[in-house]
Amino acid sequence: MPVKVSVIVPVYNPGPYIEDCIASLQRQSLPPDAYEAVFVDDGSTDGTPARLDRLAAEDPRMRVIHQENSGWSGKPRNVGIDAARGEYVMFVDNDDYLGDEALERMYAYGVANGADVVVGKMAGKNRGVPVELFRRNHPRATVGNAPLIDSLTPHKMFRRAFLDRIGLRFPEGRRRLEDHVFVTEAYLRADNVSVLSDYVCYYHIRRDDASNAGFQRFDPVGYFANLREALDVVERYTEPGAVRDRLFRRWLRVEMVERLRARRLLALPDDYRRELFAEIHKVVVERFGPGVAAGLQPTQQVVAALAEAGRYDDVVAFAEWEAGVAPAAAPTGVEWRDGSLHIGFTAEFTSAGEPMTFPADAVRTPLADPPKGVEEAVAWVGAETAARSGQATADLLLRERAGGAQYFQPVEFTRETVAVGDGERVRLVLRAAATVDPAGLPGGGVWDAVVRVRLGGWTKECRLGPAPRATRPEPSAGVVGHRAVLPYWTEPHGNLALDTAVKGRRLGLDGVRRTEVAVSGARLRARVPLHAADGTPVGLRFTAAGRTLHASGTLTGVPDGRPGSLLEAALPSGLPRGIWRVALSPDPDAARPRWTGLPFALRAGGGGVLVVPVPRPRAVRRLARRVRRVLGAARAKARALVRGGR
Repeated sequence: MPVKVSVIVPVYNPGPYIEDCIASLQRQSLPPDAYEAVFVDDGSTDGTPARLDRLAAEDPRMRVIHQENSGWSGKPRNVGIDAARGEYVMFVDNDDYLGDEALERMYAYGVANGADVVVGKMAGKNRGVPVELFRRNHPRATVGNAPLIDSLTPHKMFRRAFLDRIGLRFPEGRRRLEDHVFVTEAYLRADNVSVLSDYVCYYHIRRDDASNAGFQRFDPVGYFANLREALDVVERYTEPGAVRDRLFRRWLRVEMVERLRARRLLALPDDYRRELFAEIHKVVVERFGPGVAAGLQPTQQVVAALAEAGRYDDVVAFAEWEAGVAPAAAPTGVEWRDGSLHIGFTAEFTSAGEPMTFPADAVRTPLADPPKGVEEAVAWVGAETAARSGQATADLLLRERAGGAQYFQPVEFTRETVAVGDGERVRLVLRAAATVDPAGLPGGGVWDAVVRVRLGGWTKECRLGPAPRATRPEPSAGVVGHRAVLPYWTEPHGNLALDTAVKGRRLGLDGVRRTEVAVSGARLRARVPLHAADGTPVGLRFTAAGRTLHASGTLTGVPDGRPGSLLEAALPSGLPRGIWRVALSPDPDAARPRWTGLPFALRAGGGGVLVVPVPRPRAVRRLARRVRRVLGAARAKARALVRGGR
């Protein structure tokens, strides 16, 4: 079989972090002879070269190339391209890893859409990744119809023939942003770019010691010299105008303005901040026309204008004010309806912990000149934010706690203006309702509810909460898509999370009342505290004296206002005499089904079946008798002491 994908992994002293990368490559769902991994060891000085040699000797899919240290990732990636045998090449860093079906899905998607570049959904583990780009699939994406320019890391799949045809390779040597130069040219010269957003293909990891190359402090002079090379690529392949301005805006926003904002700037030493600011000022003055900054959000426009004017002290003062701005999202309801979880919440921005207020009669005014001072800057941002309030949005994402995968949930929202005091100022509040289908979440695990708020110059995220214990709703567990799901509030912070692999006591099945369990003929009926859509299938397991029997059941909603469902099941035919413990599973056909015991048992015999308490093991019974004897003796001694005291 021809090799479909060659995975190229530049390697330099990864230590144990490479193990997750290797394991994910070996787990790929593509047939073993349809892909290869090419590790290019760039002069590692730890035990990695020997580790890779052993790997290649054991696994024919794995190849290793050793070379002298080149200083950065460009040359190892180019060596990998030249050695690759695949139709596509995929770049993976040695401390990251792939989803198990990443290569198969990305290759199929690329072939189906004739893509020269395939961008797979990314998840960030303790580091940021693009969000808006992966809101939906884009089979035919361009820099004009999708936010492609938000994703300039090389962790994508490229058609090898395309790279050879246009002669595209990474800049080499000890330098920064070599991936920006490569990926930008690929986007601008590809016949088609496809974005796959419905499966997490790439897990971008921040090491525990934050020693990833991208997190190291850089030399501003060299960094922005390399950045100019990416701008050169844009100028080479676009005409002056709106498209070029929009692309340039990405570097102004991400690489310059965002580095000069709020806590990110304030966390740096003053001497380094000044050096960084000086280089940013040079690039802004040299390369960006007025149309670039004009498309930024209000707060970003202020920082860009101050940077262009060279006003370092005002940039720092504005950052100090902006550091106090944060989103807040409060839950208003969490309940199950027809197999879906409905979540209500409000969201707004706060400043120094209090709700932000804005002028009630604001109108849009272009920022013609830099503000004269921070007070004027804050006033303009407030007025512009209020005037743009009709563009404010709220989203709910569910983010997997273990791996960082995140998915947008359907949300409907309204924008509200709440008068403050005499009515001259207002709060801008978003009131939202989200519908979550847990069956659409991949795998089982814990998912945190994250609210993403866009208002004025801010796009920020926060957890949904905290919810005060006295007022927060307490939804029950549900059964959806052959899995048990529990919405719950974290402790001690009171944020909303969703456990899609819940089992045991957290399911709440110990709350089943024996008075609401009945056996009629060969049928079992019980009220259980689980939400489920009508007809939801479950499994039952009956165990007694080393024997196990199984039966199928269904859950049906009970419209009486109480949470829970009616469990109905046919008992196993000819249930033998004995006391049978009962357990329930939402996924009885799984390879490893999750069973949770119910707080009742069935006693079969004498021509009928009775509902009885769960029998306690002999050891437990003996311990209980011993405890009763000790307690009885203690009580008798106490009574004797009381009588003697009289």
